[in-house]
Amino acid sequence: MSPTETTSNTKREIQVEVPAAEVTRETDTLIQKYQKLARIPGFRRGHVPASVIKQRFSEDIKSEVVDALVPRFFRREADKQGLIPVSQPRVSDLHIHDGEPLRFKATFEVMPEIKVEGYKELRADKPSIAVTDEEVEESLKGIQEQRATFTPIEGRVLADGDFAQVSLDGKPKDGDGKPVHMDDILVEIAGKTTMPEFTENLRGASVGDERTFDVLYPQDFSDQRLAGKTLTYTVKVQGIKQKSLPELNDAFAKELGAFANLDDVRKKLREGMEAERKQAAERESKDKLVTELIKRNDLEMPEALVERQIDLRLERGLRALAAQGMKSEDMKKMDISRLRAGQREQAVQELKAAMLLEKIADQEKIEVGDEEINREVEALAEQSKQPVESIRARLTQEGVLDRIRNRIRNEKTLDYLYHQSA
Repeated sequence: MSPTETTSNTKREIQVEVPAAEVTRETDTLIQKYQKLARIPGFRRGHVPASVIKQRFSEDIKSEVVDALVPRFFRREADKQGLIPVSQPRVSDLHIHDGEPLRFKATFEVMPEIKVEGYKELRADKPSIAVTDEEVEESLKGIQEQRATFTPIEGRVLADGDFAQVSLDGKPKDGDGKPVHMDDILVEIAGKTTMPEFTENLRGASVGDERTFDVLYPQDFSDQRLAGKTLTYTVKVQGIKQKSLPELNDAFAKELGAFANLDDVRKKLREGMEAERKQAAERESKDKLVTELIKRNDLEMPEALVERQIDLRLERGLRALAAQGMKSEDMKKMDISRLRAGQREQAVQELKAAMLLEKIADQEKIEVGDEEINREVEALAEQSKQPVESIRARLTQEGVLDRIRNRIRNEKTLDYLYHQSA
């Protein structure tokens, strides 16, 4: 039997017929099982006639026959036709009658046929990487700031450039959101990153003073929990401090590590910034390569695989939120259907990229050696402080080892595309 043609590259429909003899054999086996277990008034257990069982449990037996035979014969027919389902079959037009073959239609999804073309002609952007002297000095000043010291000042009020050592309590003005409490924090009066309301209300305050005021956070504020909200703060000044920066000289360089002088530090900073920018530029170029690859070889994705990929993305996202401290009761309030819809486009693109890269890897004979897998497993073992072998056993059992191999293979293939496009 050949699959019914559909307009989709990933959907198939096949007609399956189970021989009448198979149906009869399965039915008879079930009748014997029911005879052993059934308790029917007027008959001793295990001695109920088959005719009574068939009459009393007709629908139950039919249902069990279908459950036993449909999956088995669906797989057999799909194998015969060389089809590899990636979704559970949807069964329709089920025909089951005594003494007749069991017939049904099965609709399911398969992997699309992948023909990858044009990847040899892909060209990657390779911008030149430059780091200015000004940027190096800015980075050096950042390190200097990190090593600043703060000394107490007595006998005067807070002025611009001072640091107020405070404790604060903040409450959302509209009641929507959680209160904020912080002890022993430093607020720079008239500092670049200080909210203006803090500067205006703390300027001129003395140690021991308490001030209450509102702070309106802009809509584009970096912390989304505060963006667009007004909080009422009660702030108590516990001390006044002045910041002192260490002098930028060779002695400072030696305190930072194995540096002979300040120029050594500048050289190391420049190298680090160049490496970081090169890596970011390469990542961006590779993303563009993948986008162009998909454009040249667009595929229809089986819905079952898309749903699975969305599940994986959501699971990763929720794990990240939990790691950041989000409580399970807050997660339960999230609109999962909206989140799923928001993940769809990216999930489809990830699947297309993975399939195309896998096909290129096959064509270019790109493989992953055991030593590459071992490095990943060892890194995970070290990270989780567990023995390598127990990590390997768990990853193998959960099917994660295969996913790691596929990921490394796709990364190697993308590296191949990036370097061959030079």
